[in-house]
Amino acid sequence: MSVFSSSRARKVCGTIAAVGASALILAGCSGGTTPSESSAPPADREDLTLSIGTVLPQTGALSYLGPPEEAGVGLATAEINDAAKGITVEVEYGDSGDPDNKAYETTVPRLLGSDVQALIGAASSGVTKLFLDQAVSAGVITFSPANTSPDFTTWDDDNLYWRTAPSDLLQGEVLGNLIAEDGNATLGIIYLNDAYGTGLEGVVNETFTGSGGEVVASEPYNAGDTNFSAQVSSILAQNPDAIAVIGFEETSTIVPSFVNSGFDGSKFYFVDGNTSQWGTDMPVSIEGSKGTQPGPVLADDFQDRLKEQWVSQGDGSELVDFNYAAESYDATVLLALASLAANSSDPADIAAKLQEVSGGTGDGEKCDSFADCADLILDGKTVDYDGYSGGIAFDDAGDPTEATIGVFQYGADNTHTRLD
Repeated sequence: MSVFSSSRARKVCGTIAAVGASALILAGCSGGTTPSESSAPPADREDLTLSIGTVLPQTGALSYLGPPEEAGVGLATAEINDAAKGITVEVEYGDSGDPDNKAYETTVPRLLGSDVQALIGAASSGVTKLFLDQAVSAGVITFSPANTSPDFTTWDDDNLYWRTAPSDLLQGEVLGNLIAEDGNATLGIIYLNDAYGTGLEGVVNETFTGSGGEVVASEPYNAGDTNFSAQVSSILAQNPDAIAVIGFEETSTIVPSFVNSGFDGSKFYFVDGNTSQWGTDMPVSIEGSKGTQPGPVLADDFQDRLKEQWVSQGDGSELVDFNYAAESYDATVLLALASLAANSSDPADIAAKLQEVSGGTGDGEKCDSFADCADLILDGKTVDYDGYSGGIAFDDAGDPTEATIGVFQYGADNTHTRLD
């Protein structure tokens, strides 16, 4: 697969720790604030209603991402509505599932039939590709907090596709350089044969090779596979120093297959799709293994608010993972700010303001909460929102030009902590 390249500039915020010569891990640059005191909208404005539908994974291979993403949307909605700035957000939650169980085939038509202005989702790039054209034809915004495929940059989307997650290009560069910087000279890769897996495999492969390493084996597998013995045998026959696993929940089957065949459990490298808090769900030790995830360090108060929100809207279970919670929160806030800036709930009008409110047009006053940004908009000013996912600054394609990639390492309990 050819590697996507981009000429757009990537802005760096906060403190920087080098992983390799060409990759950067960026620490969080915005902690956000809680809503300010409410103020009534100007008399020449009518109150707006923004209807959002979520297409996020309640089932399927990425179901562990559903709770933090839905909590992020829910928390932003509650705080926007509590701020009382002349816009009310309504949310209808729906299941994206995955390409195997196809829950999106029911969810998307239902939400479009409910006259939503925006869909938040999917988490999986492969799922979004299966319904994006349908949403574009309906004139509805699709705003993903987690899509990372480079393919969306050039998608024919009528300006209706946006995302707060960075392209796989950046994560792949960070991971490839991390593996090399850790002293590994040879690498084996096992990856899911879909848009997400092949995209990341291509960038990791090229980056690691470009750093002087050698990819001695790279083996795909298909969604729904349960036996990985052929791929495991092929990769282990080349005796790699490290193995990159690019996939989802099937990782808890793949990794034991390698370890039980004699591979060192501390020498795995994961990506955002499987850098999960595995705990006892991983039946072998992966202490010392590492993974990457987009997103800055989350402020403690934000995590606490997410946990409380999830208890109130979920099934009472505790929120354990926070993957893409900030990106989901920011997607909701940006949609509301764009609607307020446009003084309209029409999807095309909202989409026309998303780049501006993100700071992507190069002007605007910095603000880091919905309430503060809304006050500036109601005062007739242009805003540059920096949220919990950091700076965003959309380019013309709807991609963020500011991004954060974190590196995590697993401990003895098979849960990870972020490395400084």
